[in-house]
Amino acid sequence: MQTDSSFTFVLFGGTGDLSMRKILPALFEAHRAGGMLADSGKIVAVARHVADRAAYIDWVNEHVKPHVSKNGVDETAWASFLDRIEFVKIDLGNPEDFTLLRDALSGRPGIRVFYLATGPSLFVPICHALASVGLNENSRIVLEKPLGYDLKSSNAINDAVGEIFAEEQIYRIDHYLGKEPVQNLLALRFGNVLFEPLWRREWVESIQITIAEELGVEARGDFYDNTGALRDMVQNHLLQLLSIVAMEPPHSMDSDSVRDEKLRVLRALKPIDPRDIGKVAVRGQYHAGVIRGNAVPAYATEPGVKPDSTTETFVALKVEIENWRWAGVPFFLRTGKRLADRVAEIVVNFRAVPHSALGASALRGGANRLVIRLQPNETIRLYCLAKQPGEGMNLASVHLDLAFDRFFREGQMEAYQRLLLDVINGRLALFVRRDEQEAAWRWVEPILNEWAASNKPPKPYAAGTWGPAAASAMLAQHGTCWLEEEN
Repeated sequence: MQTDSSFTFVLFGGTGDLSMRKILPALFEAHRAGGMLADSGKIVAVARHVADRAAYIDWVNEHVKPHVSKNGVDETAWASFLDRIEFVKIDLGNPEDFTLLRDALSGRPGIRVFYLATGPSLFVPICHALASVGLNENSRIVLEKPLGYDLKSSNAINDAVGEIFAEEQIYRIDHYLGKEPVQNLLALRFGNVLFEPLWRREWVESIQITIAEELGVEARGDFYDNTGALRDMVQNHLLQLLSIVAMEPPHSMDSDSVRDEKLRVLRALKPIDPRDIGKVAVRGQYHAGVIRGNAVPAYATEPGVKPDSTTETFVALKVEIENWRWAGVPFFLRTGKRLADRVAEIVVNFRAVPHSALGASALRGGANRLVIRLQPNETIRLYCLAKQPGEGMNLASVHLDLAFDRFFREGQMEAYQRLLLDVINGRLALFVRRDEQEAAWRWVEPILNEWAASNKPPKPYAAGTWGPAAASAMLAQHGTCWLEEEN
C-alpha cells in the first residue's frame, strides 16, 4: 500500500458528516501509519460554511478528532496531518467560484483526486464546473452513493459525468467492498483449493447476507423518506456483496477481470415476476420499541418523515442466480434499521451429509457453515461437528476462527482507508463500474415499481426486533431460518 506518488486530494463537502466521521479519519490513519501517503500529498477541503483555513482547522479539531485512533490521538502525528490540509471557500452553486480552486491547484505535481462527499444533485454541476476551469484532466473523481433514484436518473448522472471524465477516472465507492473480511473471502476462495470445489450448488444449501442496524434514520429523515431501504442498501451494498460471494474465479485480480465476473453474476440474477413479489420480498417499517433498554420512537414520528409514510425501513429478499454454479440455491438478503443488533455478515450454509452413522445431528442442515462477519468485529468462522468429550458418540457444533490479530501483527485497515489509498494509487478493482450499477438497478426496479403501485403498507415490526415475522416465514418455506433464530 505504500506509494511515492504525489497527489492533491480535493474534498467537496469538507464540513459534512461523512468527511468528519469517515474520510478525514481514514486519511489521518494512512498518514499516521507512515509511508502510505507521499510526503508531498495535500488535502484541499472545499466548503462554504467556514471563513478560512484557520476556522476550518478549528472545525476539524472539534469534529474529526473524536473519530480517529481508538487508543488516543498521537498529537505529533495529528499536528503533521493538519499541515497537509488546505482550504478553499467555494459556493458550489456558483461555477465562477471554481476559478479559486483552479488557482489553488495550479502547478501542483501528481494526480488530482476529487471526492464528492455531497448530495447526488450536486454531482453533475460540480463536474461541469471542474471541466469549465480545466480540472478534469489528470484527475480522478469519487462518487458516493446514492447515484440516482432509479435506473433513469442513475443513467442521467452517469451520462453527464461520463461526458467529462472517462470511465477509468470514475470511482463509484461502496465501502463494504473495502472491508477486510470481504478481501479475505476472495483469498479463501481463490487462494485455497479447500473451498473452491465446495462453492457450488451441489454442496451449498443456502446463503444469507445481512446488514442490520440498531440506529434509526437519525437526522436523515428527509433524505431517507424519499429513498427507503431497497435503494439505500440493497441496490448497492447487498448486491455488491452477493456478486463477490457468487462470482466465478477471475483471470487475475486486475480491476476489469474482477468486475467482469461480478457483472456476470448481476446479469444472471433471476428477474422477479411482479406477481411473485409477495412471496420473495418482504418490506417493513419500524414502530416504537425498546433497544438495549432505551425506548425509541416509530419511524413515522421521526423528524423529517411524513406521518403517513409508506417508506420501507426493512427489506428481506429471496434471490436466485440462473447459472450452472448456483441454479436452485436460494440467496436470502436482509437489511433494516432499528433491528436487534448492529451486524453485517455472510452465512454460507453447506448441505448435510447424505447419510450419517453418527446420529441425526449430522444430518441437520447448517451443521457445516462458513460465517463471514463484516461488523462490528471482523472475523471468519468455519463451523463443523465434533464429538463431545465423554461417553458415547454425541456431536456438538464447534468453530475454527480466522483471528486476524493473532496471525498478523499489523492492525486491520478500515474500509475507507483502503479505498482512499486505492483511489490515490489508481486501483479500480474495489469500485463499481457503470455496467454493474446499471445491472443492479435493472434488477431492483420491478420491485420498486410494484411496491409503488401497491396500496399495501409495509409490514410493521417493533424496534429492537429482527423485523417482520414474514421475513422468517419466507425462510421457513425453504426449511431454514435466519442465523440468530437458530441460536
